[in-house]
Amino acid sequence: MKEAELLFEAALLKKIYRTGYAYLGSGKETVASHTFGVAFVAWVLARLCNQTVDESKLLKMALLHDLVEARTGDFNAVNKLYDQSDEERAIKDAVKGTVLEKEALSLWKEYRSNETLEAKLVHDADVIDLLVQLKEQQDLGNPYAPKWISFAKKKLLTPWGKELAEKVLTIEWCSWWLKELIKENET
Repeated sequence: MKEAELLFEAALLKKIYRTGYAYLGSGKETVASHTFGVAFVAWVLARLCNQTVDESKLLKMALLHDLVEARTGDFNAVNKLYDQSDEERAIKDAVKGTVLEKEALSLWKEYRSNETLEAKLVHDADVIDLLVQLKEQQDLGNPYAPKWISFAKKKLLTPWGKELAEKVLTIEWCSWWLKELIKENET
């Protein structure tokens, strides 16, 4: 059954590490971890933008956005200078003959076209998830993280993505739990 095979293919993303961190010098994350972050950020952006967003489409798009990497591997910015992958073939082969085939192909193509609000929000969510990781690395002392942050910020498309990114970059990565600990110890 093709759907069962697709589940194992998607599960492989839990074992595939994003390759850009080797160039950053610190940090580590799987493609599946990144996908979770993108889906969560996309949901937040959908609510922040105060426009009509098809959240079902948005979240499915976020889940699919890097599914091809189970077949192609994770191509970071340096890899893309020298090599390319046939992502369209990879997504077609992945979902071929499944109950998701038609919808998944349509959503993936929409995401890659970057023309709809949902596609733009998922694109920004992809960048913001990276910025969250880079901000953590910056706060932990990685001297290269600020350069990566500067480069990544330029990729944001929407005003809501830009605004959320600025908020992410103005707080410490640990502030959400550290302030609670401090408050608890003061009482």
